[in-house]
Amino acid sequence: MPDTPLITYAHVCKSFANNGARVRAVDDVSLAVAEGEFLAIVGTSGSGKTTLLRLTNRLTEADSGAITIAGEDVSKVDPVTLRRRIGIVFQSGGLFPHLSVAANIGITPALLGTPADEITTRVDELLDLVRLDRSAYRDRLPHELSGGQRQRISVARALAASPRIVLMDEPFGALDPLTRDALGDDFRALHDRLKLTTIMITHDMTEAILLADRIAVMRAGRLLATGTPAELAASQEPYVTELLQTPRRQAERLRAQLAERGTA
Repeated sequence: MPDTPLITYAHVCKSFANNGARVRAVDDVSLAVAEGEFLAIVGTSGSGKTTLLRLTNRLTEADSGAITIAGEDVSKVDPVTLRRRIGIVFQSGGLFPHLSVAANIGITPALLGTPADEITTRVDELLDLVRLDRSAYRDRLPHELSGGQRQRISVARALAASPRIVLMDEPFGALDPLTRDALGDDFRALHDRLKLTTIMITHDMTEAILLADRIAVMRAGRLLATGTPAELAASQEPYVTELLQTPRRQAERLRAQLAERGTA
């Protein structure tokens, strides 16, 4: 565990009704995330990783256990106030379709009572930060943007209120490979530059290895292992070993295919 965690999950549980039965989506998870850390949570669909993320800012309420941020129990914080202090980026982008780019980015500062001229300045700063031209994009609507541009705006919106924490749920999963690679690298640079604490959900082990400081592996609601790739390599869990081997297997298959077609 990190020495000085910013976020802690202590014996957290969450279950949902399913065909008359209760299914534990998050099953007794304990985890600590250090301030400034980039943590990736990986696992297949149904592993509980997205539910755990949503518990962090109370988009979903835990059944039991405790989640704390800077030592404060999130269950005792007004959920709206909590969410305004934490940036979040969804796979779909989650932009308001009827609002311009500038209005989307500025919505949280506006709700917090930030003066309009300060919001305008902040919007322009964030467009620069995510590498989008101010004059070309600030008045556009989301449907006028590419997928990669929408995700850049989503990142800008998540950063608008200068949060310490950013939660990301499969943020690059719907993008084409080139855009996904570029945007992942750009966000990692922003994470370092702004000294953020980031939790990213992904099913892609390659993405987790390339972007994160540490990886947490979940399966069927349980936290199986956490650590750097080198530390996870020592895990005795077969599922963890299988996940770690996936990037290597894909690279070997790719090399074989390219060699067979004479393009290697």
